[in-house]
Amino acid sequence: MSDVRKFTKRLSKPGTAAELRQSVSEAVRSSFVLEKTKVIEPLDYENVILQRKVQIYSDPLRDLLIFPIEDVSISVIGRQRRTVQSTVPEDALRKAQSLFVKECIKTYSSDWHVVNYKYEEYSGDFRMLPCKSFRPDKIPSHVFEVDEDFEKEEDSSSLCSQKGGVIKQGWLHKANVNSTITVTMKVFKRRYFYLSQLTDGSYILNSYKDEKISKESKGCIFLDACNDVVQCPKMRRYAFELKTIDKYSHYLAAETEQEMEEWLVTLRKIIQSNAESLVQEKKDTVESVQDDESSTQGKSENILESLERSMHPELMKYGRETDQLNKLSRNDGRQNLFSFDPEVQRLDFSGIEPDVKPFEEKCSRRFVVYCQDLSLNLLAQLSDRSEGGPTNVEPFFLSLALFDLKNNCKISADFHVDLNPPSVRDMLLENSIPGAEDSKGRSPGESLVHGVPESCLRYIKRGVFSVTDPHVEIFLVARVEKVLQGSITHCAEPYIKNSDPGKTAQKVHKVAKQVCSRLGQYRMPFGWAARPVFKDSQGTLDSEGKFSPLYKQDSGKLSNEDMLKLLAEYKKPEKTKLQVIPAQLNIVIKDIPLDFTNCVTASYIPIKPFEKSCENIAVEVEELVPEVAKYCYPFTVYKNHLYVYPLHLKYENQKVFAKARNIAVCIEFRDSDEADARPLKCIYGKPGGPLLITNTYAAVLHHNQSPEFYDEIKIELPIHLHQKHHLLFTFYHVSCEINTKTTTKKQDTVETQVGYAWVPLLKDGRIITLEQHLPVSSNLPPGYLSLGDTESRRQSSVDAKWVDGAKPLFKIKIHLNSTIYTQDMHLHKFFQYCQLVQAGAKEVPGELVKYLKCLHAMEIQVMIQFLPVILMQLFRVLTNVTQEDEVAVNCTMVLLHIVSKCHEEGLDHYLRSFIKYVFRAEKPSATQAKMTHEILVLSMATILKQSADFLAINKLLKYSWFFFEALAKSMAIYLLEENKIKLPRGQRFPDSYQHALHSLLLAIIPHVTIRYNEIPEESRNVNFSLANFLKRCLTFMDRGFVFNLINDYISGFSPKDPKLLIEYKFEFLQTICNHEHYIPLNLPMTFSKPKLQRVQDVNLEYSLTDEYCKHHFLVGMLLREASVALQDNYDIRYTAIAVLKNLLIKHAFDNRYQHKNQQAKIAQLYLPLFGLLLENIQRVAGRDTLCPGTTASSPASRDEFVCNFASPSNRSSLIADKDTACGAALPNGHEIKREDSKGSLNSEGATGSPDQCENIRRSSTRSSVSHCSRLDQFEIRMLLMCYLYIVKMISEDTLLAYWNKFSPQELINVLMLLEVCLFHFRYVGKRNIARVHDAWLSKHVGVDRKSQTMPALRSRPGGMQVRLQHLGSLETSFTLNHNAGTSEADIVHQALLEGNIATEVCLTVLDTISFFTQSFKTQLLSNDGHNPLMKKVFDIHLAFLKNGQSEAALKHVFASLRAFISKFPSAFFKGRVNMCAALCYEILKCCTSKLASTRNEASALLYLLMRNNFEFTKRRTFLRTHLQIIIAVSQLIADVALSGGTRFQDSLLIINNFANSDRPMKATAFPSEVKDLTKRIRTVLMATAQMKEHEKDPEMLVDLQYSLAKSYASTPELRKTWLDSMAKIHVKNGDFSEMTF
Repeated sequence: MSDVRKFTKRLSKPGTAAELRQSVSEAVRSSFVLEKTKVIEPLDYENVILQRKVQIYSDPLRDLLIFPIEDVSISVIGRQRRTVQSTVPEDALRKAQSLFVKECIKTYSSDWHVVNYKYEEYSGDFRMLPCKSFRPDKIPSHVFEVDEDFEKEEDSSSLCSQKGGVIKQGWLHKANVNSTITVTMKVFKRRYFYLSQLTDGSYILNSYKDEKISKESKGCIFLDACNDVVQCPKMRRYAFELKTIDKYSHYLAAETEQEMEEWLVTLRKIIQSNAESLVQEKKDTVESVQDDESSTQGKSENILESLERSMHPELMKYGRETDQLNKLSRNDGRQNLFSFDPEVQRLDFSGIEPDVKPFEEKCSRRFVVYCQDLSLNLLAQLSDRSEGGPTNVEPFFLSLALFDLKNNCKISADFHVDLNPPSVRDMLLENSIPGAEDSKGRSPGESLVHGVPESCLRYIKRGVFSVTDPHVEIFLVARVEKVLQGSITHCAEPYIKNSDPGKTAQKVHKVAKQVCSRLGQYRMPFGWAARPVFKDSQGTLDSEGKFSPLYKQDSGKLSNEDMLKLLAEYKKPEKTKLQVIPAQLNIVIKDIPLDFTNCVTASYIPIKPFEKSCENIAVEVEELVPEVAKYCYPFTVYKNHLYVYPLHLKYENQKVFAKARNIAVCIEFRDSDEADARPLKCIYGKPGGPLLITNTYAAVLHHNQSPEFYDEIKIELPIHLHQKHHLLFTFYHVSCEINTKTTTKKQDTVETQVGYAWVPLLKDGRIITLEQHLPVSSNLPPGYLSLGDTESRRQSSVDAKWVDGAKPLFKIKIHLNSTIYTQDMHLHKFFQYCQLVQAGAKEVPGELVKYLKCLHAMEIQVMIQFLPVILMQLFRVLTNVTQEDEVAVNCTMVLLHIVSKCHEEGLDHYLRSFIKYVFRAEKPSATQAKMTHEILVLSMATILKQSADFLAINKLLKYSWFFFEALAKSMAIYLLEENKIKLPRGQRFPDSYQHALHSLLLAIIPHVTIRYNEIPEESRNVNFSLANFLKRCLTFMDRGFVFNLINDYISGFSPKDPKLLIEYKFEFLQTICNHEHYIPLNLPMTFSKPKLQRVQDVNLEYSLTDEYCKHHFLVGMLLREASVALQDNYDIRYTAIAVLKNLLIKHAFDNRYQHKNQQAKIAQLYLPLFGLLLENIQRVAGRDTLCPGTTASSPASRDEFVCNFASPSNRSSLIADKDTACGAALPNGHEIKREDSKGSLNSEGATGSPDQCENIRRSSTRSSVSHCSRLDQFEIRMLLMCYLYIVKMISEDTLLAYWNKFSPQELINVLMLLEVCLFHFRYVGKRNIARVHDAWLSKHVGVDRKSQTMPALRSRPGGMQVRLQHLGSLETSFTLNHNAGTSEADIVHQALLEGNIATEVCLTVLDTISFFTQSFKTQLLSNDGHNPLMKKVFDIHLAFLKNGQSEAALKHVFASLRAFISKFPSAFFKGRVNMCAALCYEILKCCTSKLASTRNEASALLYLLMRNNFEFTKRRTFLRTHLQIIIAVSQLIADVALSGGTRFQDSLLIINNFANSDRPMKATAFPSEVKDLTKRIRTVLMATAQMKEHEKDPEMLVDLQYSLAKSYASTPELRKTWLDSMAKIHVKNGDFSEMTF
């Protein structure tokens, strides 16, 4: 059995997995046979950690090897309520009898159950990490030579900061120098001269155009080089000649004789003193050399010690430098390279995925309506008390509601307000409203409603309205009613037409008093007004809007439909024909203030914050939301209201009653039809009365036999409804005549009963809410409910006398606003059946399946409103399945239907909330039944295997995240609640479950690998959600088993897959690798055999061997896939590299692993990446870097090097040779030659636009892609960033052990990588950054980058849909931040980042190369330092200078160069001259730098080079360096790189000063030799100054150079240099024949 995998052993029979896998892969691949990457069996994780327990626990870094305990936990979060107390009545569950109601009540009162993953923040993309310091708080700003302004006037004041300052100044005439013209023909120019002494004691004569020194000097004469000054009157008046050592003369002429004399005296003095000091120096030297030889015989002094003795502070500092100190100073203030990565910088942290929030009450657009006052134009002082002014003479009642003209409906309940002052209210008190107590003051035993005294709720004047869909056609309508009196016209007349208001007011008041006392409880319509609410559809309140005038109600146009028509008319600008009642309506609309307090819900439950004082309470007015899915939301609170609308009574044809004109309808809610039944106290009352009453009346229309009604009656329904609950309507004729003379007896018959109608609330157990037409009966016999329909009326024993032959005379409408009753038949029946089964009824086979299938017809809005209730019930049914799996599959199908419907409506966030907060896997009631996750896995697999129903399969794949999340939560709850989490992982889940998971995986594979083209979205989604699920399984299950599942899944892919599949594969891998404990999963420890442990090398797993991939399974798999991807085309390479880089960024910022030892261990896991880069070194470095022939020291080859890596504007030339041979012609007819690339730097279109070339590359089919195509610059940079991170973090021992494995040739490649890093991250300057930026945008945003961004953006489990919408964010964030990439600020920021990257890369490479030189000192010294390895190391040191580092980095570079020269002097001063030459050239270039600090460092280095050379020759001479410097100066002049003349003078000064103050050297010939050298250089420079004047005159220039070359006749090398530069000038001018001379 040993050869059967442990994994297979656990399955039903050995070998099944293998067979299954075989069959699947055969099915998948039957069409074509491909070579596969070798499948490597992962290690049996649980066993390994058991066997190596001792090793793991004794490892000081065991945190990297062990999963933390208590990784997962369940927390119960209290449900956040808006209200002070729960909305669910206290005894609700006890009263509820229906299963559906019970489940709803449980749902609204239960807390949330959340599975917490302690390290969840670490389980996503690096953006999710809890560390908030991705970017340093302050990005240091680096100074680069490139950015210094070329135009900046040279600061020559530096040259006048002299020892003796300016000695003499004045105007002189200067002759131009030209050897071919005779002396007499010279042209003189007037110049202003300054004679000054420099800090090293030498004198200089500078000429300028005028007195201002700030300008560039026009020329300078060093008096060191002069040996005589004589008058020459022949030439011009007051002329004199300055002769130099090189038989070379300067001719000057003063303006007056006196001036000439002064100049001559001064100059002679200086020349004489120079000569004397020279003689003295020579003498000193000879003596001191003799002394020196006698004193230091036998012991040569170490150069560092001698520097220590020097008195010069700088030199002493250099003397103390050691490798260790240099390393420490480099480590100071280092940055994390990844902080400046564009991905990290561009991070849009918000855009990744919104957090899943628990369900909450829907927040619509809310606003407050403050009702302040309603006054008409008849006013009088009613009370005798003096307080208050005149008031209305009779009571008016206001009701407010919102109407939506666009959708033609009323969209809020009514808000009733009583604005009558107390004196007017008193008029009603005699005829008290039924059940009203004295409303003044609180009575001591007053009842509380939800903890609020009832009296506080009587006269509410603030209403909070909410609107889900705001737009401009929503109106707030105020209806005004008064006490019933007569016809509307008659009652309104005194207000409209009155000649004497005072008199009329008294008259109206008198009548009103009588009317109120007799008919106070009846109302009649009076007037209406309206105003718009919103300015726009964003919900901006129209706070300036005013109410329309108060229009008189028309008795024929009362209904809501009529009101909407009136509003449409009122909205039109032309004059309306409506009659106006003069009145002031003072009602204000405002936004809800932040500190809004004392508000109660529509059921009078106080909302937080609620103050004890209970003053000035506001009430929420219920919104009547249209039944559209997009406005629906899952209910979270208990609400159970019924709105009843009596609409119309058709009584004109009735013959039963003599009088039935002023008809009042009384509405009651009853629970019995017995004779003695009482109405229930559950109707919401009007202001002023009790909150709940037993009956209420609709407004009465005077003398109208078929009245319309507009009243809304709101009823609080009981928790349990039964068949007997019904609404009873009683009709009365109200007598309105007021006859003061009649006796009281007669007066009592105010109302005469004229009929009854009733309607039962339930039909088939559900509330019916359609419009209903009811017959009216003139009597109310007991048991009247049995007279429901026509059928039962015939047979019934109950005797009812029907009006008008039982015709439906009365029309009503009912609206249910309840969160515990459903009107959906299918849902109702399903729950009813579940309740029967629960109660113990025998299950009929197939019955449940029938009800489940019916649920597909459920209305979408019902589905959403009761989402948690329905889903929980379905999971319950699923878990309690005992007999057939048909139920389980059907149950899963309904779940699938609901999930897909929610997604289609864009409401999938409710599903996320459900899974996270509500879903709980309950234990099955039957003992042998399986757990939720077990059954769900089985039925998912069953659905995927039924090939018939493709729609269901596609949906299951597309929305698989929901099921996988449910599985994960169910598994977590099972482990935690059953306490299985304490068991070893292998024993936590039954084998059957592992087997089921495996078959589910095998069922998914073909849908991804075969059908990907037909269903791209579905296959992508399932790929992603499966990855997330397996990632979770690594937390719960046997990790070896999960590794096998991952392995099986990945082996379903093949290297020849199309691009899309490869993207899936990387997305899958990235998701898995984002596991929060990815590091322990890879076991970063040594797996060596014990007996070999002594040999350190053997432990190093540094290449992608099978062993490595087995031991470090995930990282091994990722690196292997990446190495294959690197041989593929651009998109695939990019995806692979991006995944790798993002993972490393995550490690770099993970705050659990910040210690350097931990980072080193992590970096070591990625060692094989080095090998990968070395294999691809040709593609990373490009031809030029690899050509052994070119030393990059000759300027020409340097240009080529740069060109070939040119910025993207020049990518065309590179892209072309990716797929084609070097000289292939592009479609636009340009032939690409090597030289072209140079040209194309300036003319971007020269060789075809980058895009064109890009297209050529893309269109080429994959097979024809040459596998070694050059990588794109951005890919290279990403790869190198990863490389640099590893090199920087890895421990030195590991690095050394790794290097020791290489042959010398391979070591050169290792070094090459470092050089390539310097090149690719070099700082190109702000000017170029703008160009590169645009190129980047056109390339990376222009191309469809969806594929590349997918993996990077998708991270947290389950964020699928959300993230698919965020896909664009990468492009947009880039384009937004960089509107086409050229805004000034962006370029500055980009330059700041680039500068930091360049500096950090420079320091990292310095660290590495310094360590390398220490470690390989002996190899480097072989053959006196003239060996290929040394050459490469030296090239890298030079590369620092060539690639232009920042000022900060250069400081360290120079320190390294000093160390390098003192370590390997023989390489420079013995044998071949190349290294010394190249170094002198680069250092001299730095001596002309615009940055003072760089000049100082370079001068010091040059000085030390000479000193080292001097010491190396046993203090004889430094001839070699001397010559190389002069050659380099000449070369630089030839390259016209010495533009900064004055800056260079500065550097020479510094060198002289070093020589003067270097004590150990005082006694040697050294200082004078240095002086001699500087003199020589100055001579060359003077000549150059002349050349500069003749730059435009090539003949003249060449002439000068020729004479200079002659002056160096003694040194052939120098002559050659000058002749070379002459040749260059000839070539420039196209004089090829002269060149050959």
